[in-house]
Amino acid sequence: MTKHTDEYYMELALKLALKAKGKTSPNPLVGALVVKAGKIVGRGFHAKAGLAHAEIVALDEAANKAKGATLYVTLEPCAHTGRTGPCVDRIIASGIKEVVIGMIDPNPLNNGKGTLILKQNNIKVRAGFLEDKLKKINESFIKYITTRLPFITVKVGQSLDGRIATRTGDSKWITSDKSRGFAHKMREDYDAIMVGVNTVLRDNPRLNTWFSQKKLIKIIVDSTLSTPENSNIFADNAQVIIVTLPSRPGQETENRKNLAAKAKILEVKERAGQINLRDALKKLAQLQISNIIVEGGGTLIGSLFDERLVDKIMFFISPKIIGGKDAVSSVMGLGVKNVGQAIKLYDIKVKRFDDEFLIQARVN
Repeated sequence: MTKHTDEYYMELALKLALKAKGKTSPNPLVGALVVKAGKIVGRGFHAKAGLAHAEIVALDEAANKAKGATLYVTLEPCAHTGRTGPCVDRIIASGIKEVVIGMIDPNPLNNGKGTLILKQNNIKVRAGFLEDKLKKINESFIKYITTRLPFITVKVGQSLDGRIATRTGDSKWITSDKSRGFAHKMREDYDAIMVGVNTVLRDNPRLNTWFSQKKLIKIIVDSTLSTPENSNIFADNAQVIIVTLPSRPGQETENRKNLAAKAKILEVKERAGQINLRDALKKLAQLQISNIIVEGGGTLIGSLFDERLVDKIMFFISPKIIGGKDAVSSVMGLGVKNVGQAIKLYDIKVKRFDDEFLIQARVN
């Protein structure tokens, strides 16, 4: 009989977790295996918030074979009651003798409590396997649960000289169908897609996904509520949230009333006459939006960078020169005073689409 390592089983559990990619928010991706005498007798992954956790699914499959077995789980089992009951109770009742954990749960409600309870019930616990990989697949959850802010990815399709539209506002199309198709595929991993109102006015996008039935929440940052009520964003039945400033007495316009019938109007704090983006993201997180892909325009993206609210970037670069001081840049805002203050990127990956490139990176 081949004796496999803990890392081998954890890798299998990780692959199980990824089967629900883009479907579990605001919960994490979790996979689990029950192993007895070198044989996998139970498999499970968390499919969706509100459904059974990975450990429970794996234990259900293992049934009475779980007694005396080892449970491999990518994330520390929960010890609190949320939408479902504590997983540790079921693990203890199953007769599992050992639990191997990929990473400790960053959720302050759990964070080591599950491990402690298992040990108190004479179950051997070992933790810390494939942690870097597991943190990466759950980067959105970790940011959301520890900061109560959503994970922000900025996606841009730009010319080589950093333009997303010409001086006349024309932007169709800077990047190729292949690049745009890949970008649409990436949208499926997010809860919501965010744009500024200028993007709505200029491009009138649908903000949908080409390859999936998943309907992302559409978020429009619009301080003056100038979003046209016949915009394409309302063409399907996806939820729309318009982030705006509070109305003052006597400023209840007809357009505001009409938009309120089609979208959730989310009023946030003001900062220097503009929307306070940190407050906006905090309130979006309270709606259990754990990750957002931001797709324009340059003013919104620049402001997010100015406020240090961006976690990840995806820049599609087309070998075209648009030029012109009045052309629209991909990152505007205030910017830094000197090069030494420039935002640094790390964990950089480059992917090629014929003559175009995608640069993906984490923001430091």
